[in-house]
Amino acid sequence: MTASSEAAAADTDPAQAAAATPDDDQVVTTDGAADSADSAAEPVELTFEGGPAAPEFPAGYDWFNVSRPLSMSGDLRGKIVLLDFWTQGCINCIHIIPDLHRLEQEYPDEVVVIAVHWAKFPSERESEAVREASIRYGRRHPIVNDDQELLRRAYGINAWPTVVAIDPLGRVLGPIAGEGVYERLAPAIGVMADEYGHNGLIDPTPLGELLEIEPALPTVLSFPGKVLADEAGDRLFIADTGRHRVLVATLDGELVDVIGTGAEGRADGGFAEASFRRPQGMALARDGNTLYIADRENHLIRAADLRAREVTTVAGTGEPVTVFQAGPAAQTAIASPWDLHLEGEVLYIAGAGRHQLWLMNTASGVLDFFAGTGAEGLDDGHRFAATLSQPSGLAAGYGVLYFTDPEASAVRQVSLGLDGQLDTLVGKHLFVWGDEVGSFDDTLLQHAVGIEFVPGAQGAGLLYVADTYNHRIKVLDLDTQTSSVLVGGGTPGLQDGFGTDALLAEPSGLSATTDTLYVADTNNHRIRTLDLATGELTTLALSNLEIATVTMAGVIDDHVVLLPQRVSPGTVEIVLDLKVPEGYKFNTDGLFEFEWSAEGDLLAPRDTARYEARGPEMPVRLTGTIGADSGTAVLTATAVVFYCPAVDETFCLIRDVNFTAPIEVDSAGGSSIYLPHQLLSAEELEQRLGTG
Repeated sequence: MTASSEAAAADTDPAQAAAATPDDDQVVTTDGAADSADSAAEPVELTFEGGPAAPEFPAGYDWFNVSRPLSMSGDLRGKIVLLDFWTQGCINCIHIIPDLHRLEQEYPDEVVVIAVHWAKFPSERESEAVREASIRYGRRHPIVNDDQELLRRAYGINAWPTVVAIDPLGRVLGPIAGEGVYERLAPAIGVMADEYGHNGLIDPTPLGELLEIEPALPTVLSFPGKVLADEAGDRLFIADTGRHRVLVATLDGELVDVIGTGAEGRADGGFAEASFRRPQGMALARDGNTLYIADRENHLIRAADLRAREVTTVAGTGEPVTVFQAGPAAQTAIASPWDLHLEGEVLYIAGAGRHQLWLMNTASGVLDFFAGTGAEGLDDGHRFAATLSQPSGLAAGYGVLYFTDPEASAVRQVSLGLDGQLDTLVGKHLFVWGDEVGSFDDTLLQHAVGIEFVPGAQGAGLLYVADTYNHRIKVLDLDTQTSSVLVGGGTPGLQDGFGTDALLAEPSGLSATTDTLYVADTNNHRIRTLDLATGELTTLALSNLEIATVTMAGVIDDHVVLLPQRVSPGTVEIVLDLKVPEGYKFNTDGLFEFEWSAEGDLLAPRDTARYEARGPEMPVRLTGTIGADSGTAVLTATAVVFYCPAVDETFCLIRDVNFTAPIEVDSAGGSSIYLPHQLLSAEELEQRLGTG
């Protein structure tokens, strides 16, 4: 994607030059007065009016976050509509999502955002990939997949991202390309909301029940982006990106700690209070005590003290930089840091958001420029003059820093020596991609994100590459200058095994020990392990799963409200009966918890009101005492349950099941309070969440 001269880093397809973006950064308007027949008050002249009628959405397109396709002339009439033409791999597209959400929040009655997904890469064109990306980036508005590019052509769009504004009468105002969407649109929208509202042309009716926001499936991990293996310390750090936290496990998968609350935020403090926004790459200090974390969506670098269990901010201001300027790290703005690599006291940062590499001296606290002019491209040469394309993965060996440039589907290297030479190993152009192996000249990738270097026994070593959109792991032999497919069948899926029989789904992060390559299999919500000796891909079975439930209540809840039950005074049994779907079983690595209570003195526990077990036997029976002859009460109970397919126990679902059970005390009543619930399979959950 080529940098736009009109807006900050807009991604432009040169093949579509005939459909030009207006030179003016402001919304295009036409003069004229609106028909005031529908306005009871004296009409005002409209400052912003559109021109041609907005093209309608094509029939047959796939929509997300809504219960049915929307109509420009029906559902959206009376709204200021912002069509956001985006593609999921474009960092500039990701950057404007908060701007669009802010406009929706400030003008809830007037503004509707429609995200129009126009793919760059073939893998992005699939509706399942669009759905996954929409959940991963937390898009809270309607999304339509323009897989045939009919909308892009109808609106004459040639750059990612481009936002097209449409007035409440359904007329196109014009496009703006690039970042800075809020600053450029908010003043005009404020005027339009006042003027069109005054003239009675705004329909304040919310989309309401049409919106069906797609939450993530409640697996233990959510879109893990990166992993970092610490062989000496027997630790595996997992960027649980979709849950805004970092998990700490042993190398064999036992969870031992959580860094972050799991809720979006940017707070420093203890591990239980600190918060992140979609963290990505990590680097570990030589003493093994400090973990540096690329807090991608907060545009920060955070440091986690693993002994004191404290998180601090060490670089970035929290606002994305437009033009990087070196300075004290804590006062220097960066944008979307995607990966980190530590060499001695120097922390290298993949600055995906500005197509650059930066470095931070961890001793002096100075943040400086390392490579890339800031323009998006694939130009080699001295590191100060080279152009990069969204660097997202870092690795180093033998005095060379290797990195991936996903938007050019490239793997590149830059000398850490005085010569500062930067060269491309694999990759040809911003708009050349594929799935080929052989010589480096013949090798083609598709939006490759992750990379890891493993020294060679005799040669220059190997580069393992997560060829993300090809759903493969490839290996580049630096000695023979050839590539090969290590594992992955080329289509998204989940299957252990060898070579192309094994399946992954958008793998994005890699980290190796002496004999194992750990893989963040992002869209499968799993960590996979590749035996470097045998080539077998397996799924890492996480244990001690109750650690992963921290702060997740509300995201994965089942609320069960039961009809009133009649019970007699005296001893009563509280009977919990959870049933797993056919082909599933309760997981023994996660701690099942059940607890009940009731307000007032009518019903109280006889012995204990809490039950814990790994792999519980159903039904669970606890006892209580009813000490009155009549009355009413409400029993509330909560169960935290882990369950998995019987043949794939590495894939676990987590549910918080909350019961509300009214009871009536009557001498003719029964002797038990029954709490039944049928748990759902992954497929049923997807249908319930609107993602099936």
